[in-house]
Amino acid sequence: MIVSTPPATSGIGAGRYIESAEQPTNTTTSVHELSTADGAKVTGVLRTVPGASTVIALMHPRQDLTHHVLVPELLARGFAVWTQGTRSVNNDLNLVHEQALLDVAAGQVFLRDNDFGSVLTLGHSGGGALFAFYHEQAGLATDDRLAATPAGRPIDLAGADMPVPDGAIFLAPHPGQGQLLLRLIDPSVSDESDPLSVDPSLNPFDPANGFTEPPESSSYSAEFIERYRTAQRDRVARIDAVARDFVAESGRARAHFTVSGDPADRRAALAPRVMTVYRTDADLRFVDLSLNPNDRPYGSLFGRRPDLTDYGLVGFGRLATPEAWLSTWSGLSSNAGFLRCAPEVRVPTLFVELTGDQACFPEDAVEMVNAFGADDVTHVRVEGTHFGGPIRKGAPTGASLAAAEIGGWLAQRFG
Repeated sequence: MIVSTPPATSGIGAGRYIESAEQPTNTTTSVHELSTADGAKVTGVLRTVPGASTVIALMHPRQDLTHHVLVPELLARGFAVWTQGTRSVNNDLNLVHEQALLDVAAGQVFLRDNDFGSVLTLGHSGGGALFAFYHEQAGLATDDRLAATPAGRPIDLAGADMPVPDGAIFLAPHPGQGQLLLRLIDPSVSDESDPLSVDPSLNPFDPANGFTEPPESSSYSAEFIERYRTAQRDRVARIDAVARDFVAESGRARAHFTVSGDPADRRAALAPRVMTVYRTDADLRFVDLSLNPNDRPYGSLFGRRPDLTDYGLVGFGRLATPEAWLSTWSGLSSNAGFLRCAPEVRVPTLFVELTGDQACFPEDAVEMVNAFGADDVTHVRVEGTHFGGPIRKGAPTGASLAAAEIGGWLAQRFG
């Protein structure tokens, strides 16, 4: 049984995390360092219980899932669990999703070589789009795989061993890091060098535009919403242009170095152009609960006061290299969009929607499920918030309800 942590009495980010249960006492745990096809090192933890012939792989492009709340739940149901990080775990400054696919592949090769009867992926939140991207590329003929990142850097997916998993589970997947940020980015930033700069006509936290003091739900007009969403795309496009200029600048320096051999050109090519992207916690749906309604609480993934957290240090895509921005955070340039990749997910698939999700809304879930290329797709809805918390005080956690659905589905198909 998974229980929620005692709710904090203060703090704008209170209630985000839940505690996991104890893993079964007969669990065997081993830690493994793997080498990727391009020579990077990644680490994973394999937990098994006696008789386990099916292994579930959990990954996220940016986070350490070693202690994910579903780990003990899956073990208790007789399944082995593999939790792995990418080369960018807990530091997404230079997270390039095409490289992350090589990290996923290293784990999938390891599990295949350990002779499990079935290997499945389980993508929660951003792990959903990562695994959808992996399924897409792994299922293609090698010559059809991507050969370059959105920044134009070569990536040798064709030369990598990328086993296709036997099944796919998605728990509260959002549309992808870039597609998510496209919804969250604050278009009222009028000066990218000033985190306090505001265009009043686009300020989502101005009462003149429909904002109401929390925790009362705001109410935005259709006209404002349309202008706001258009301006969000415009801001991402502007940042894309800056990122591509930086990439081109580095490319010119590399080209000069090949001719000149001058260390100054080499230094210019290596110098990081780190981009700071302010204010990325401003989806109107966080504060206007009438928009795409579900059971979500007021607030964002980062806390109960988006009007404050939007200005904070913690946030999606806050610091990124140009390559990482284009590959991961740009909803206009990234290849790792869930809907783009889902048609190539062709194995038995379970999609678990959480009714109080703040990142995957009901119409998103329907669109994602309809996009899968698999013949065997199951869509279930359970009460819970995005990270698996309870929908209301005293209710079961979303994680425990999801675990029951996942366990039943696995038993029917991979028991």
